[in-house]
Amino acid sequence: MTTALLSTADELHARVRRGRRAVVMTMGALHEGHATLIRTAREIAGPDGEVVVTVFVNPLQFGAGEDLDRYPRTLDADLKIAEQAGADAVFAPSVDEVYPGGDPQVRITAGPMGERLEGASRPGHFDGMLTVVAKLLHLTRPDVALYGQKDAQQLALIRRMVRDLNFGIEIVAVPTVREEDGLALSSRNRYLSPDERRTALALSRALFAGRDRHAAQEALRARAREVPSTHARAEALSALGESRAAADAHAVATASPGGPAAVRAAARQVLDEAARLVPPLELDYLALVDPSDFTEIGDDFTGEAVLAVAARVGTTRLIDNLPLTFGAAS
Repeated sequence: MTTALLSTADELHARVRRGRRAVVMTMGALHEGHATLIRTAREIAGPDGEVVVTVFVNPLQFGAGEDLDRYPRTLDADLKIAEQAGADAVFAPSVDEVYPGGDPQVRITAGPMGERLEGASRPGHFDGMLTVVAKLLHLTRPDVALYGQKDAQQLALIRRMVRDLNFGIEIVAVPTVREEDGLALSSRNRYLSPDERRTALALSRALFAGRDRHAAQEALRARAREVPSTHARAEALSALGESRAAADAHAVATASPGGPAAVRAAARQVLDEAARLVPPLELDYLALVDPSDFTEIGDDFTGEAVLAVAARVGTTRLIDNLPLTFGAAS
């Protein structure tokens, strides 16, 4: 197939629509993570639908001292990747096309959720992100839009905006794509030197350590629920050489809930070790949050959660996260 390159909304609106239109929004510098989003969009749109990939480096979501000027612009390569992944069109508008007359005076405000974590580290970032997402949704007029789970807070805010402001568009989340060594794919990875990249692996290792600690706790609790606290059962377990396992399981089952604290501690240990590497990892935040509002969860929390981390290695700032489930929902 041949992917059309469009630069104006009029060109996009002139296309004949058949079936569903699925949109993947990017800032360019496409990689396998973006390609996965596009392939998923192709599956959702089906052979009769249309997949549109937007490529736009949005100035509103870059703060003072951030990397707007050096953010990679690779449109020719992006077009090839989009075509290979199944896109029908790449919409790559200019800043003047998206913001005619200059910066918009009316903008979307992210609210309290937008002031936490990424919002606290990058003031105004989410207001700019939501403003351009709203504009691009209006310009592309999709039935469904797809976003990666790597940007978990962004995804949560887009879902909230679409729901609160009645956009009538389906939002689909696509799991994070990782390198073989675990590093989450990001356009900013290209800024890392070999030594910096080795340090950056601590982000995913920390998340995996928290996940593994959580899985071990849940396994012990499940085992405890299966072991009745009767004398006969204890004797049988002892005879089988399982008395220690039974004791551990009962200890966990009767202890006060401490799952989230243990998960944070396991992840923190990895990050603390990475802070002593050369070059060091400079932690911005480690958080275990409720994805509905990105507030920290308590020890009695049950349900879906997100373990999120942000850090700087050299001059490059990276983020990553993993979903976890606590309590009865596990």
